[in-house]
Amino acid sequence: MCLQEKLDEYFEWFHKNPELSYEEYATTAKIKEILKTEGIGILSCDLETGVVAVIEGEKDGPVQALRCDIDGLPIQEETGLGYASRYAGRMHACGHDFHIVAGIGCAILLNERKNELAGTVKIIFQPAEESSLGALKVLETDTLEDVEQIWGIHADPTNEAGVIGIREGYVTAAVDRFVVHVRGTGCHGAHPDDGIDPVPAASAIVQGFQTVTARNINAFHPALISVTRIEGGNTWNVIPENAVMEGTVRTMDRKDRVLIEKRMREIVEYTARAYGAEADLEWIAGPPATYNDGKMVLKCAQTAKRCGFQTVPEESSMGGDDFAFYEEKIPGCYMKIGTGKGQLIHQPGFMVDKKVIFPAAQYLCALFVEND
Repeated sequence: MCLQEKLDEYFEWFHKNPELSYEEYATTAKIKEILKTEGIGILSCDLETGVVAVIEGEKDGPVQALRCDIDGLPIQEETGLGYASRYAGRMHACGHDFHIVAGIGCAILLNERKNELAGTVKIIFQPAEESSLGALKVLETDTLEDVEQIWGIHADPTNEAGVIGIREGYVTAAVDRFVVHVRGTGCHGAHPDDGIDPVPAASAIVQGFQTVTARNINAFHPALISVTRIEGGNTWNVIPENAVMEGTVRTMDRKDRVLIEKRMREIVEYTARAYGAEADLEWIAGPPATYNDGKMVLKCAQTAKRCGFQTVPEESSMGGDDFAFYEEKIPGCYMKIGTGKGQLIHQPGFMVDKKVIFPAAQYLCALFVEND
């Protein structure tokens, strides 16, 4: 069986057997089984799920890394594929099965070309990207202590197979979550003067949040605040004692990220006070914005051209990726590989065109082997 056929077979297995964040036990075992069969070294590291493959070249050179995430999503698959997910309510709706197999293919090809490889390549099959915190599990180990630069890929259903999206600078946003608790005094709905209604206070806080991006942030800086859940009360004729809301903040600029949190805290505290209530904001920080190093972007583009890929400007996204945590330590580059136009990621009909898998593995191998 040729490598392309092997990769297609591996891809179907991973697609049929998706596992959620921090539950990727069978996925981890399968990756290890394949790597061992192919004679590829596995780095000893303290990860409950996830694997780090290592290929040492026969020439002196840098230590580099490739991040391939491995978890699926809690979505019911509706692709109609013959190798669709075997598990109700779980599917690889973000292309991580493609990431896994492209990484495996890259490892196999690098292992075959050790004599051409200068330095060492670590291929990180990372757990729990969808939780936005799996990268931190890898960073808790010593895996990246000697790594000088890191590459990341993502499936891109907005482009055809054979197209790679790449750009210098920020490409995904910082992702933060917030929860606001508003505390009033409950009373009968017919006698609001007997209590302190948290609902108008919460509503005013929501409106106040919208002024932050409109009036405190440079109009040329991407930033948003979305309140995605608000709850208060449980019946029609009782004013509740409390209300709660939560949502997300997305930013590209580090200073904007700090300023938005500061302004939101002020709005929560003083708006609630104006309504006679009390409130506090809980801020749950996620990954920072992903930033592509200029020199690495240039190498991506040059290698893509030699490998027969077309390159297009990568669209910046207010979505996030915990790949950015690695970039706080070392230079990185995050590229999007076209997997055939179709339903977008995180949708039940998302699918990857298998014809991109083998060329993607060849491209990733070339990034490490070929010198400009």
